[in-house]
Amino acid sequence: MFKKLIPIAGVILASYAISLLFANHKPAPKPNVLFIWVDDLRPDLKAYGNAVVQAPNLDKLAGQGTVFTNQFVTQPTCGASRFSLLTGRRPRNMVELNNAAIEKEIATQPRTDVPETFIDNLRRNGYYTVGIGKISHSADGYVYGYDEPRSDKLELPYSWDEMLFNPGKWVTGWNAFFGYADGSNRQGKKSEVKPYEGADVEDDSYPDGLTANLAVAKLKELSRKKQPFFLGVGFFKPHLPFTAPKKYWDLYDESKITLTPSSDVPENVNAASLHPSKEFNQYNLGEEKASLEKPVSDAYARKLRHAYYAAISYTDAQIGKVITELKESGLYENTIIVVWGDHGWHLGDHRVWGKHTIFDQSLRSVLIVKTPEAKSGNVRKQIVSSVDIYPTLMELCGVKVPTKLDGKSFVSLLGRNNSNNWENVAYSYYNKGITVRNDRYRLTKYFRQDAPNIELYDHETDPHENHNIAGSHPEIVAKLSETLEKGNTGLYK
Repeated sequence: MFKKLIPIAGVILASYAISLLFANHKPAPKPNVLFIWVDDLRPDLKAYGNAVVQAPNLDKLAGQGTVFTNQFVTQPTCGASRFSLLTGRRPRNMVELNNAAIEKEIATQPRTDVPETFIDNLRRNGYYTVGIGKISHSADGYVYGYDEPRSDKLELPYSWDEMLFNPGKWVTGWNAFFGYADGSNRQGKKSEVKPYEGADVEDDSYPDGLTANLAVAKLKELSRKKQPFFLGVGFFKPHLPFTAPKKYWDLYDESKITLTPSSDVPENVNAASLHPSKEFNQYNLGEEKASLEKPVSDAYARKLRHAYYAAISYTDAQIGKVITELKESGLYENTIIVVWGDHGWHLGDHRVWGKHTIFDQSLRSVLIVKTPEAKSGNVRKQIVSSVDIYPTLMELCGVKVPTKLDGKSFVSLLGRNNSNNWENVAYSYYNKGITVRNDRYRLTKYFRQDAPNIELYDHETDPHENHNIAGSHPEIVAKLSETLEKGNTGLYK
């Protein structure tokens, strides 16, 4: 009898040993994602070569993650740019070029087998998803007009477990978005306001301070959940009006702020490729109006740059509060952090104050990615597109993409090894034009009657796109035109 029990005991012991082995090798938990969206943030940070801007929290994150110095958005306007990022798609129709893209193409659609956004895809795969502030186009994630009460209709109806915003004294998200420290806003004042403000107040006297406080409180809650999370936090500044507490203005000596190296309209370019700064000029109490006929005065240009930089510093401080809480809550080591600017902004470059062009100044924006594995910073000069972010996050989170995307994952660029197989091409669309950027040139084709409608810029000799050389280099235009046509999604005929 004893001899019969020995084999059975051996099987039991072996099974126990195997169970212990598997118990000690549990699958690694899925990483959390903290995605920080910053409105109108052009690459004016030390990591991008601007030593003037004071943004210590973003500088520190850049030193720990991967900085993409050549990330380009697909559309240089808020709603459309965010639509492409969220869906991983380049624009297919004219609606997808404007700020109503998300409202028209997502908010009105029924739920299908295809996730409405990458956030929805994460949610379908076990992530708890929270949005705070401006993630889609609306300031608080709901569909309603600037002058209307907030509706109950979400822009992204299937993406969120929670969509949060604290409008404070401004009452609605859109009032807060265009708000001033006294609780007023641009639309309530009928545009009789300045394009900047530096009130002597605390951080939470402007909306982004309230957003940071909300994000900190939510992280404390999320740290107690037994579920991976996606937390999107959308900050308003440095979008117009350039508002920030006075202490952030005081970080700068205005007299030492440099001006644009592109104070004139580019050579051999039709004015139709640019614009007369309509968004900026609607702030009626500004000291000067912008136009393509002549630049604003140097003094006013410095004041406006000062205001923009102060707004960056203010947002940087709010980002710092969120990342500090991520660490104090014990979440930092297993969280992917992404900081993304939804497009660039002309600060007087080519006499334009605003976005809405398909020049580098309007298309190039901040992208910093910190993964849990990263221990030190990398700088990547490869050309990447905002549509590449969707597939990258899915690969990092171990989540399949259930549909074909226009972007491709750049996970190979996040490690210490530098991928040699990257295509180095980014397409953008706006203003009846398509543009393609590679590691040396930008070629742009406008579908209009006004000539010239082909532009070529050599970034090796002309990094600020001051000289259109298409007429003198037809061979380069011909070669790059083949690449440009690959990016024609049928938007223009």
